[in-house]
Amino acid sequence: MMITIGSRNIGPGESCLVVAELGTGHLGSMDRARALVDAAAAAGADCAKFQLVYADEILHPLSGVVELPTGRVELYRQFKDLEQPLSFYADLKSYAESLGLLFLCSPFGLRSARELRSLGVAALKIASPELNHLPLLEEVARYGLPLVLSSGVSTLADIERALGVTGRDRVVLLHCITAYPAPEEEYNVALLASLRAVLGVEIGISDHSLDPVLVPVLAMLHGARVVEKHFTLSRGGAGLDDPIALEPSGFARMVRGIREAEANRPADTRAQLEAEYGTDRIRRVIGTGVKNLAPSERANYRRTNRSIHTLAEIPEGTVITAESVAVLRTEKVLRPGLGPEFLPVVMGRFARRTITAGEGITWEDIG
Repeated sequence: MMITIGSRNIGPGESCLVVAELGTGHLGSMDRARALVDAAAAAGADCAKFQLVYADEILHPLSGVVELPTGRVELYRQFKDLEQPLSFYADLKSYAESLGLLFLCSPFGLRSARELRSLGVAALKIASPELNHLPLLEEVARYGLPLVLSSGVSTLADIERALGVTGRDRVVLLHCITAYPAPEEEYNVALLASLRAVLGVEIGISDHSLDPVLVPVLAMLHGARVVEKHFTLSRGGAGLDDPIALEPSGFARMVRGIREAEANRPADTRAQLEAEYGTDRIRRVIGTGVKNLAPSERANYRRTNRSIHTLAEIPEGTVITAESVAVLRTEKVLRPGLGPEFLPVVMGRFARRTITAGEGITWEDIG
């Protein structure tokens, strides 16, 4: 299977597409954003990836706090502060492409998806927490664009449901672990071949581990057509993902490792990795090839993913409408709700008890 994104083909016989996940590391500054793109290009990235953020598409204002190097910050407020006009992303797209990079960006809801489509993007990236955001998947499936889907904190059934919505012929599925950082020994890179065989899609990896070489190169040896890694100018920065991202020198080392592996025999590359990291460590990173939630991400399941939440308090006896709920990430302090697949069931039902603002809607809440 061959998938074309812009000028790049992804598939058998093609070089691995290396994606620098720049996310929201621009912190609202175009100068910083351009510096990130410049550094990523210099480090050997093929693609600069950003996130088009509207806080209300992601979280409820009562979602709680997150620990950053700069201290504890309110998570919703952090995303709110990162919101930028669409012209910001139009400029980034033009700038990245002027340097010969692909431009990729993640939407988090219908508004951001439609805005990215209006920019004429060549593809869309769906982040792991949105893999079960069925309304978003239904929206982007209609565009006919290639899709890169991350599959962290998901089960095989979750992935199959998503592919049932998007189709498979234009999809690259990235194996991922939703933990920051993710332990290398949990990455189970042998799973890549299993996913390709079982699901019939092209595959890659989104790596949240700290080592620049180990998981990316082993993933490539197991068939990854795309390698995505967070990129930062400094791990001491104020960005949400900076503490687990690669700095330019580390990213360049990763790219060298991938390109050298492409030029060498797989057996020689594995022998070199075993000499550097040890045979037992390599064996643990390769894993079993069986799809399970990784131990480090199990606590995130149903909290990082999307579920049905109230926007404001719904009094007992009130009919639940589309205006009163949203499909959001739960995160740390709120109660998870029913999955987005149950949205048609919830609409039009009445609240059997008062449902507090922000909480997930459960079966016990509706009548």
